[in-house]
Amino acid sequence: MNKQEVIEKIAKDTGISKSSAASAVDSFIGSITKSLKKGEPVTFVGFGTFKTSQRKARLARNPQTGASIKIPKRRVVRFTAGKALKTAVK
Repeated sequence: MNKQEVIEKIAKDTGISKSSAASAVDSFIGSITKSLKKGEPVTFVGFGTFKTSQRKARLARNPQTGASIKIPKRRVVRFTAGKALKTAVK
């Protein structure tokens, strides 16, 4: 399912227009992004938690040339599924 399909599903289920549903989805994603940028975790009880973690710097190898390249440290987003989601997917 992609973003457009989510917007269509929300519009159909709630009876609102697709443009209103698109605004709601964009606002939702924007809010999650802002919280993660601040380093705050985002938790939806039963669904899961989005949080950031630090990846260490490391050496990697270019498969074509075999040359070593240094990959700098970076923050990445992690998702941990909640119990209800895990049991629903089984």
